[in-house]
Amino acid sequence: MSEQRLNLHLVSDATGETLNAIARATVVQFEHVHITYHRWSLVRTRFQLHRVIEGIETEPGPVLTTLVERGLFADLLSACQRLGVAVVNVLDPVLAMLQEQIGEQAMSRPGRQYVLDADYFRRIDAMHFVISHDDGQAQPGIAEADVVLVGVSRSSKTPTSFYLANRGIKAANVPLVPGIDPPPELFTARCPVIGLTLDAPSLIDIRRHRLRLIGVGQGAAIRQDRGEYVDEEKVKSELLWARRLCTERGWPVVDVTRRSIEETAAAILQLMENWHQRQATPAP
Repeated sequence: MSEQRLNLHLVSDATGETLNAIARATVVQFEHVHITYHRWSLVRTRFQLHRVIEGIETEPGPVLTTLVERGLFADLLSACQRLGVAVVNVLDPVLAMLQEQIGEQAMSRPGRQYVLDADYFRRIDAMHFVISHDDGQAQPGIAEADVVLVGVSRSSKTPTSFYLANRGIKAANVPLVPGIDPPPELFTARCPVIGLTLDAPSLIDIRRHRLRLIGVGQGAAIRQDRGEYVDEEKVKSELLWARRLCTERGWPVVDVTRRSIEETAAAILQLMENWHQRQATPAP
């Protein structure tokens, strides 16, 4: 099947993150299409909408939108009908269902999910915490963490911690290095400690890529390539040591080899929930 080309317009009255997530989740199901995305965010006036409609007219294609102001959506819908392009407001089915269940009309207030409420400030606080406690920094602060991620170098601890922080979770991360004792704060942590691991070939690829990114000179790179950091046997031994440590301490382990950061975070959240349920269950 030949590859099709499609313009896809994402029209939002806020940041557009919802539409981006929906587009990613759906487009990946189609193998023979090349999508050109046209992102229109913070569309809250008719003047801004007019620019959007001009863009759709110039490069026609289906429209996904999250406009909640009914007048703006009506204008967009009218323009799309005139241009002969499909338009879907992805929030409408959910809003309609909730309005029926709750018995209350939605307020149609743009960007309401981004108000500066307690959740917002909790996410900011969590982000500051991750920065301060990345890669084993400020170890006494582990006592304030919601979760501690441990693992060998380049096992996705930092990006996963930042993703969790965006959910309002204070995640510290601590590297596990053979020959160096883990910080004692790990063994007295009052939160779940979760290990991250991956298979040796993937870890070696990531580490070699990291070495190239930091600009190691060619001669040094060859010497480093033969060193423990990317030596296959050494890496396998390092991973085995880290997994055994987690097993001895009763720390669950998530294999991130074929997981995205989002999938890793989802597994961690489930393990955190299980940990809190066990803590709340009285001992027999």
